[in-house]
Amino acid sequence: MKLQKRMKGFTLIELLIVIALIAVLAGAVIVALNPARQFALARNSERWSHANAILGLISQNTVENRGTFTCAAGAIPTSTATLIASTGGYDLCSCLVPTLTNALPSDPSGGAAHYTSCADYNTGYTIVMNASSSRITIAAPSAELSASISVTQ
Repeated sequence: MKLQKRMKGFTLIELLIVIALIAVLAGAVIVALNPARQFALARNSERWSHANAILGLISQNTVENRGTFTCAAGAIPTSTATLIASTGGYDLCSCLVPTLTNALPSDPSGGAAHYTSCADYNTGYTIVMNASSSRITIAAPSAELSASISVTQ
């Protein structure tokens, strides 16, 4: 009688079961992490940072001009205006670039928001000054996940 050597290893069924379990676990982890939501939260965090930075630059301009905000575009509007180089918005760039910053921040979602130079930019943020209290508000209308992002000083 001839002895057969038995080869040790995994069967095809065992391998398929393990691969299926790994796929199910990977799917559960991806759903739990929700990368689209995480990226949206990161972009909103960047919007908060940008709004604070713009407001800080306006404050720095005010301090350097003895308590008066000085800009070639005139006073900050009392009705909401987009921070943009073209007409229909408020051109803040010449007041801040290059003396206080190298470039204005723009909304991280892309789209129309960009900064090339003071002649070609659209921050994607809005500015308004309350006429009675003189408080300035920078807002991010493109905020995601139904967030309301605005900073007032």
